[in-house]
Amino acid sequence: MNRRLVPTREDCVYTSCYCEENVWKLCDYVRKQRTAPLEHLFVIFISNETRTVPLWKQKSGHGDLPVIWVCDVTVNTADQSDSLVYDLDSTLSFPCSLKLYAAQALRSESDIRPEYHRKFRVVPADSFLLNFASDRSHMRNSDGSWKMPPPTYAPICTAECQMNLDGFINMDPAIGWGVVFSLNHFLQRYIGSTSSASSSSSSAARSS
Repeated sequence: MNRRLVPTREDCVYTSCYCEENVWKLCDYVRKQRTAPLEHLFVIFISNETRTVPLWKQKSGHGDLPVIWVCDVTVNTADQSDSLVYDLDSTLSFPCSLKLYAAQALRSESDIRPEYHRKFRVVPADSFLLNFASDRSHMRNSDGSWKMPPPTYAPICTAECQMNLDGFINMDPAIGWGVVFSLNHFLQRYIGSTSSASSSSSSAARSS
């Protein structure tokens, strides 16, 4: 591709802790600017049944310790020979090769307790743009105040739905959009290898 797929990291629409909306805006940019065919892009929701997923190389991390997220969302290109990850919350390059992202941000699950194992819901970008809706209610406290300041633009919704974020975060393959993979199956599908180099893990995520 001669043109940038998306703007530079600094020029992307970004709101901290609203990764699903940040990714929607990235996909919408590609759709409007036609920088690539949407069928070449996939939105990746990373979560699990306990909604506690460790990721390394995150902006909010400290040193080499992981950040434990409820969910993280990235954009991936589909080419297995050079699959790229666009993660606005990562300290790695933007974009970053999936092989490097797997080695440094995902890492191995061999020494991580099962409740922290990650799953990956892969949704075609065009399906995500068409179906995703969030009224941001998951970011409100019980008294109605915001857990984190919301984006300044209006909530993303469809004609039929105001809120279906759980259909993307939920890792039950029978619910929601796209296909759900384990870490090894995801890496095998998108880089042709199940290896993701492992270094030190958080004591919170380490097996006992």
